[in-house]
Amino acid sequence: MEQHPILIPLLSGGAAGTCADLFFFPIDTLKTRLQAKGGFFTNGGWKGMYRGVGSAIVGSAPGASLFFLTYDNMNRTLFPIFSTYVSAPGLAHGLTHMTAASLGEIAACTIRVPTEVVKQRVQASKYHSSLAALKSVLSNHTGEGVFRGLYRGYSTTILREIPFTMIQFPLYEALKRATARRAGRKSANAAEGAVCGSIAGGAAAASTTPLDVLKTRIMLSEERVSVRHLVREIVRDEGFQAFFKGVGPRTMWISAGGAVFLGVYEAAKNLFTGVVA
Repeated sequence: MEQHPILIPLLSGGAAGTCADLFFFPIDTLKTRLQAKGGFFTNGGWKGMYRGVGSAIVGSAPGASLFFLTYDNMNRTLFPIFSTYVSAPGLAHGLTHMTAASLGEIAACTIRVPTEVVKQRVQASKYHSSLAALKSVLSNHTGEGVFRGLYRGYSTTILREIPFTMIQFPLYEALKRATARRAGRKSANAAEGAVCGSIAGGAAAASTTPLDVLKTRIMLSEERVSVRHLVREIVRDEGFQAFFKGVGPRTMWISAGGAVFLGVYEAAKNLFTGVVA
C-alpha cells in the first residue's frame, strides 16, 4: 500500500516521540544533572527524576512529527536527484539520508529547543516545575528578550543534532537494508528496525557527547554565553574530560531510546498505513 506522505509520518512520529521521551525521561534527567555545572548532587541528585516531564510531553509529539514529516518527504524528493549525479546506489542513499535527516532536525528544533530550555532548567533543580521555568523565561528577567531566551542554545543544538543525525540515520537505514537482504525480504520489520535503531543511536550518541555537554551548559547558564568562552572555561576549570560527562547515561539512553523511538515509528507506520490508505 502507498503511504500518505503527510498524515502517516505525523501520526507515527508523534507516537514514537512521546513513547521514547516518557519511557527514558529519568535517564535524560540523570544525564542533564551530570553535565550541569557543579555535578549530579548539586543539581538535585536522585530527587525528582521526572521533574520537567510536562514540557517533554508538550514538545515530544509535535517535534518528532515534524522531524519525520520532513525526513520521509525529503528522502522521496532527494534520492532521484542524488541518483542522477552519484552512480553508486549506496552512496546516493547515504547522502540522501544525511541531507533529509539534517533538514528534519532543523525543522524539529524549532519546537524541541524551547521545550529543552524549560525541561533542563527543571531537571537541574533551578525551578520546581515546567510552568515556573517557562514563566521565568517569559518574564525576560535576563534582559535577552523572550524569543532569544526560549531559543537559547538553538545554534549549539543544531551543531549537535546535525552530526548526530548524519551518523545515526544513514547507519540505521543501511542496517535495515542489510537485515532485509539477509532475510530475503523487501524491508525490515519493526523489531528489526528497533535493533538497528539501537545500534545506530548508541554510536551517534557516544561520538557527539562533547557537543551535548556544550548545549546543556548554554541552556542552563544564568546569562548568555558564547561557545568559545564556554569551551575555554570548561577546559580551564574541569579539563578536557568534562566534555564526556554523562557519556554513559547518554549512550545508554539514546541506544535504548533509539530502539523504542524507531521501533515504535516503524510499527506505527505499518499500522497507520493500513488504516489511512
